[in-house]
Amino acid sequence: MVRVCIVIQGGTLVTVVPERRLALLGGGFSTDDDGLLDDWVFGQVTVPRPKVCFIPTASGDAPAYVEKFFEACRSRSCEPSVLQLFRRELDDDELRTFLLSQDVVYVGGGNTANMLAVWRAHGVDQLLREVFDRGTLLCGISAGANCWAEGSHTDSFGPLTHLSDGLSLLSGSVCPHYDSEPGRRSSYQAAVASRALPAGWAVEDGVGALFANGRLTDCVTRTPGALLYRVEPDTDSGVSEQALPCRLLARTHQINERASTGEGPGDTRRVPFASRTLA
Repeated sequence: MVRVCIVIQGGTLVTVVPERRLALLGGGFSTDDDGLLDDWVFGQVTVPRPKVCFIPTASGDAPAYVEKFFEACRSRSCEPSVLQLFRRELDDDELRTFLLSQDVVYVGGGNTANMLAVWRAHGVDQLLREVFDRGTLLCGISAGANCWAEGSHTDSFGPLTHLSDGLSLLSGSVCPHYDSEPGRRSSYQAAVASRALPAGWAVEDGVGALFANGRLTDCVTRTPGALLYRVEPDTDSGVSEQALPCRLLARTHQINERASTGEGPGDTRRVPFASRTLA
């Protein structure tokens, strides 16, 4: 079932527009054993058995990754499928029909740059734009989060660097693993401060962020204290980093563990990137 936005002017129905939604995941079946983030993202689709397509291109369609996806879906009420492009079996029309039939497209982690190149060779980039415009929920972890933005922070080329490339379905840039990989935080902040990347979203492991029509509408976490950050350049060749509140999954209160230290939700700090130490 496609969620829609109904536009009414002067009491008259003008148009019905599918809601364009995507989710950035800092975890999921490939890294977590509790299934909380996957349950949350699948729960955004209001059909009894959503069709969920996993795209493992960034891993080179790794068989173990595909099997782990199917294993995670066995205990869920969904219809799982996988789109493999390194041994593609569908022609162009079949591929389009297949993707348009999905309720959720779930993109796995791996090499962001290689994934985008393969998608473009097969026309998948254009198909994903089409399914997004029609209301299919797009989501993914790591490279599968990077791909939706205008640019991203990546280790696709070995050392951490910026990638001024993406599908541009989400304005700005994305940085995954913001808290868990050495150098991520300082390197991403340097890229934003220098305008090599536009302002964007830094996702700590354990966090899920949902966007509807380009606007952040929900932020959750399976990990107490994990946060989503909005990172923007400031006028002093540094960055401002705003920690945003996240709902702790399976609990009723919002995260506030960092509030007393000045790192809590809603706190904004100007950070000259040259003075930051590695994460």
